[in-house]
Amino acid sequence: MIDDDDRIHDRAALLPEELAAGSDDPEAQAAAVLADSDDREEYRETAPDLRIEHRTSDEAAS
Repeated sequence: MIDDDDRIHDRAALLPEELAAGSDDPEAQAAAVLADSDDREEYRETAPDLRIEHRTSDEAAS
């Protein structure tokens, strides 16, 4: 498994829309995005109004 520092460093490379909007601290932004994502993965059953679909690329394309 990739450690948190590596995940944050990789995610800190801004996406095109993030580059357009700008970021004062890409590392902090990456840490927040990843923490939110981890929370959603861990507690997915606690938010009944949050719909998360797990599909393969083939399923999504059809």
